[in-house]
Amino acid sequence: MYVNKSGLWGEVFAARYLRDNLYTIISANYKCRMGEIDIIAEKDGVTSFIEVKTRNENPIANPAESVDFQKQRKLTAAAQVYMREVKQELNSRFDVIEVTLDSKYNLVKINHIKNAF
Repeated sequence: MYVNKSGLWGEVFAARYLRDNLYTIISANYKCRMGEIDIIAEKDGVTSFIEVKTRNENPIANPAESVDFQKQRKLTAAAQVYMREVKQELNSRFDVIEVTLDSKYNLVKINHIKNAF
């Protein structure tokens, strides 16, 4: 089984960043029939559905560029399933957290794009 170490480390660093910035992590790797949401977090009454994109240093494109229209549709559909499961309307948004790592999986940079789509 292939394990994407950089992706796992990216999610760890993203969760740490969120906690350091006073977000409450509600769920990590939420899965449903519509797809997966990397992190669901809450701060100041706003629930953020967060896609984490991790790249090595000097990527060809910004990590957030890989969250295309099809991925956005899947995330939106998964978020709707989540809201039905918790049986409440949420003040929500969709964020992307870009994580850049060096070759030894050390954090180089993190960029939190709020209301990414």
